[in-house]
Amino acid sequence: MELIEKIRLGQTRAIARAITLIENNTEGKEKLIDGLHPFTGNAYVIGVTGPPGAGKSTIVDRFIQFERERGKKIAVIAVDPSSPFSGGAILGDRLRMQTHATDKGVFIRSMASRGHLGGISTGTSGAIKVFDAAGFDTIIIETIGVGQTEVEVIEMADLILLTLVPGMGDEIQAMKAGIMEIADLFLVNKSDIDGADRLKSEIEYMLMLGAEQNEMAIPPIKLASAKNNTGTVELYTSIFERLKLFKKSGLMANRRKVRIQKEIEHIFTSKLKEILYTRLNMKENIELWIERVYNREIRPYNFINEKMMELKKENVL
Repeated sequence: MELIEKIRLGQTRAIARAITLIENNTEGKEKLIDGLHPFTGNAYVIGVTGPPGAGKSTIVDRFIQFERERGKKIAVIAVDPSSPFSGGAILGDRLRMQTHATDKGVFIRSMASRGHLGGISTGTSGAIKVFDAAGFDTIIIETIGVGQTEVEVIEMADLILLTLVPGMGDEIQAMKAGIMEIADLFLVNKSDIDGADRLKSEIEYMLMLGAEQNEMAIPPIKLASAKNNTGTVELYTSIFERLKLFKKSGLMANRRKVRIQKEIEHIFTSKLKEILYTRLNMKENIELWIERVYNREIRPYNFINEKMMELKKENVL
């Protein structure tokens, strides 16, 4: 497949075209992803999450500089809450990342979440495969930043960086479960303003409650100011130390297997749904079924079980 060859050569247009094909669920998407699969599994995937205004884009911008100085290729998937056709956040706080736009070792892709809960675009998984096969060393997923619905990022990343800032109600946010539990490393950004040390102490207190006492169970907490570029080198060094630790311990392999499990489940579910919708003429019949259930003419479970039995008799299932 010519497109795969071009992706393997790192051609920018081919990479962009492949991601668009995957995002739009275009015909040929399945063959493309299968064709790329043997060339994946080499890149580190890092999820950067946290509330809006925490400075995630600035952190990612500094990360790009850090990686390029080390001669590494880096890709960024910036998941936006709005359509990329209307600009969205790419025209706002992510504009600063566009200073790397002419660098062939950097690829920044803004992807719309399209209302998908979990902070992740449905095309993100496919984009990761494209970047991985194209030879990028590090792939960053920067999520929308909507709170605890961000937990889905753990299914796609080798490491999660949770960015918080003092004075934004993060002290309350930090006391909640969910997003706190997925972090492998914490960053208190804007450490030059009041309340940074207090926020760090609150995070430490939360982590120590019921945590197992080993180096992987309690994530490190780093203080930095991305805007002033202080503490950022220490942060990124710590990220790669954690990744090496995860790789050595087998945790990274386990996470990647879970990622494959979720992918297989998703494909199966999609295919079964497709079969059901086709064989049951769902588009034509759904309104009638709704009306009959609404009027108490049929019972939902009994009706659906009957339909499933019919499909089994036809050897569809």
